[in-house]
Amino acid sequence: MNPALPTPAQLAAARVLVVGDAMLDRYWFGHVDRISPEAPVPVVRVTREEVRLGGAANVALNVKTLGAPCTLLTVVGDDGPGRELDALLRRHGVEAVLGTDAQLMTVVKLRVIGRSQQLLRVDFENKPDHEVLQQMLADYERRLPAHGLVLLSDYGKGGLTHVASMIERARAAGRPVLVDPKGSDFSRYAGATAITPNRSELAQVVGAWSDEADLERRAQALRAELALDGLLLTRSEEGISLFDAGGHLRLATEAREVYDVTGAGDTVIGALAALMAAGLSLRDAAVHANRAAGIVVSRFGTAAVKLAELAP
Repeated sequence: MNPALPTPAQLAAARVLVVGDAMLDRYWFGHVDRISPEAPVPVVRVTREEVRLGGAANVALNVKTLGAPCTLLTVVGDDGPGRELDALLRRHGVEAVLGTDAQLMTVVKLRVIGRSQQLLRVDFENKPDHEVLQQMLADYERRLPAHGLVLLSDYGKGGLTHVASMIERARAAGRPVLVDPKGSDFSRYAGATAITPNRSELAQVVGAWSDEADLERRAQALRAELALDGLLLTRSEEGISLFDAGGHLRLATEAREVYDVTGAGDTVIGALAALMAAGLSLRDAAVHANRAAGIVVSRFGTAAVKLAELAP
């Protein structure tokens, strides 16, 4: 089953509004030659540094790389990493509406890499005591009419506390809404077009399943409860499963070799959003999104896929 891809012109005419928690992914690459005399840990001699877009910013990059214009709406801290994130978005040509919050630290994930392996990840973040995107609801409403689809990327960092209101406003305007969910309460995503949890996220909500039939029963029950058109489960090395009114569409992974699953979920929902905004159905877009995920897991770190790479 190879549904037709949209043309570059169709993608260029699509517009996706991405809202959520943006992050900065920082990588330190180095050599490991010895064990520290201070503790039984490796000493990494850093030889190269790299920064990449993470979280909702990586989702937006995936949409843009496929060829669909994209606007990212997010809030960052009034700090160095926030300015670095802004510059990186500009460099990649992602239009961004960045709010700043003096009480917020821009989320940074630092990964230390030695001998081609991730040795350590250090997260820099804080939990604000207020809704950080509340100040940008007016920006959201202003930009909504100019976009054909809304993508809500929830990383549980406080940016989407009012996600239910955003879904309601988008659906009232006739816009499809895709959500990458987080947490154990999915009721706030009710009314979205589709959600894209991974296995552990779905299990938190519906409980552990015993087999494929049990999974389908639980997933379809949740889909009906939340009034979703589809529930797309990302299953890492097992590919993806789409549960919709047509039943269960199971798609095996197309990865030849799984090197790094970092950001694979971002690629799935980013591809879904770009392709659906260009006119594809959820089912047809899911086939290509699965192929995109198979490509990025064979690369190191967060990555994005071009339209030409999706051609069978």
